[in-house]
Amino acid sequence: MNVINRAILLVLDSVGIGALPDAADFGDTGTNTLGHIAQRIPGFRLPHLEALGLGNISPEVYLPPVDQPTAAFGRLRERSLGKDTTTGHWEIAGQVIAEPFRTFPDGFPPDLMQTFEDRIGRGTLGNKPASGTVIIEELGDEHVATGKPIIYTSADSVFQIAAHEEVIPLDELYRICEIARELCSGPYAVGRVIARPFIGTGNGNYSRTAARRDFSLMPPQPTIFSLAAQAGMRVKAVGKMNDIYAGDGISDYVKTKNNMEGVDRTLDYLAEPEGGIILTNLVDFDMLYGHRRDVEGYANCLREFDARLPEILAALRPDDVLIITADHGNDPTHTGSDHTREHVPLLVYGDAVPAGVDFGTRETFADIAATMASMLGLPATAFGTPILPILNPSRV
Repeated sequence: MNVINRAILLVLDSVGIGALPDAADFGDTGTNTLGHIAQRIPGFRLPHLEALGLGNISPEVYLPPVDQPTAAFGRLRERSLGKDTTTGHWEIAGQVIAEPFRTFPDGFPPDLMQTFEDRIGRGTLGNKPASGTVIIEELGDEHVATGKPIIYTSADSVFQIAAHEEVIPLDELYRICEIARELCSGPYAVGRVIARPFIGTGNGNYSRTAARRDFSLMPPQPTIFSLAAQAGMRVKAVGKMNDIYAGDGISDYVKTKNNMEGVDRTLDYLAEPEGGIILTNLVDFDMLYGHRRDVEGYANCLREFDARLPEILAALRPDDVLIITADHGNDPTHTGSDHTREHVPLLVYGDAVPAGVDFGTRETFADIAATMASMLGLPATAFGTPILPILNPSRV
């Protein structure tokens, strides 16, 4: 029997709330994305998230607790050995990986690159770890002159391909990415191959476009979304969610240009009558501000989302449950530009959820998937434990 009719999963990309116990193994001792922003920005507040109970989760959040939180709250540890987008999202959906995805801090091996160039019929530029915006400025003119795509990676397990839209049209760029996805498997497996199209007039005057596309590995076991699809439920994805899960179980999806459009499209799906799952990733926190170590920009981005949260809450039906979480950290006060190994927040809100319940620290992100499965009457996922005490079927 279903406790609810619809689950809404909202991932605030990279909004971590304090280092995990093993953070030192990842070079992330003392990191705290949200807490350090709150400490650095005078008067920083997120009143609507605070009302749900964000400040009640832990003193490390550095936001004030409220006397009567309107949501249940807690924090999650990541059980998988990684801190990248795919690892975090897979665990949220009920997958735990024992071996981290491979990274390539020295660039990709010559044999892989030679095979790739033979398959696409072009040479390549770059092949090194880099900031996406920096490498486009560095190699954009040469790319435009030669037609060679720019290949780069990062501390994440990614094979990124940048190309000017007037030099390599989007359809061709996506085809090239599909070849890379095929080759980046087995010993060279990466979590994602990413198309990074850009435009501009040369001499370093380039900017990336919203036509980015991620080509992810298929999850090795059924996710909460594939289980929902097998049960005949609609699974509607906003932002890069469809790409992250390689379309696994997704029935409807819409791409977005920024967080505010992500909120808009989530509201559109909330207005539709079907039950099932809505899943949204808001990536600006991570992409625009975390990696660029922009504390003030990250703070403003959080304020912008917080200001829109009442619209989302008002759009919920009595048989909906909203789950707000994150997939990893990206502390803008930390060194380097990599993600950070952190706890993530968990706020659960709806008529089926007794307000103010503190479920403490959960041992895996997969508890989200297990809880969604329990609420929606679906088979259990491979990993995770339902947070059953927070459910209150009598209130629906």
